[in-house]
Amino acid sequence: MSTPNTPTSRRVGRPRAQERPAGGPEPRDEVLAAAAELFTTRGYTATSTRSIAERAGLRQASLYHYFDGKEAILAELLEGTVRPSLQVAARLVAHGEPSPEARLWALCHSDAALLCEGPYNLGALYLLPEVYTERFAVFHRLRSELKDSYAGLLAATEPGAALDAEEMALRADLLFGLTESVILIRRADPARDPAALATATADAALRVAGVPQRSLARLRREGRELLAAQG
Repeated sequence: MSTPNTPTSRRVGRPRAQERPAGGPEPRDEVLAAAAELFTTRGYTATSTRSIAERAGLRQASLYHYFDGKEAILAELLEGTVRPSLQVAARLVAHGEPSPEARLWALCHSDAALLCEGPYNLGALYLLPEVYTERFAVFHRLRSELKDSYAGLLAATEPGAALDAEEMALRADLLFGLTESVILIRRADPARDPAALATATADAALRVAGVPQRSLARLRREGRELLAAQG
């Protein structure tokens, strides 16, 4: 047996429980995927770092090479549900055209679609009591920035311009809450069509914003075109 200081015994990184196929996901991504499955099927409290490592094909010690514990994994998953929407929101706010109503529709649709995509309902993890601690401050900051984007686009709409500050804040909260309600709908009915749900949510959001029903078809078309142009 080689001694620890024998050159042939030294390895880079930490050992895996299973060999990863060439071109497969990176170990860190495997950990996140395994945790996403276990947190949403078994529950966060019932899931251990050992079970996450086993599902990812890693030794438990290897998991700690990428994350310092279960909370860090959960924080990464939660932040990952918001960052893409925040990037879309930044582009829509800066775009300047078409109308703010169409851009608001596009934001609501994109955000709802992102919350509905993937095999696991990660948005349901928002409801965990553990999320309301300082460890998840970055997630809450990102989510607050996203809500501010909703409020900014709402304020630029024709109905929004007529609102006072208190009513504006309430409408923004309602818009944001309506979009995130797809999390609960998906949990109650996992078979619901994500595309249809995203469209219905964006339509309903504009009605909450004060947009008349007669304008919805046009704004829906403009919103779809804007999202398609942005890729």
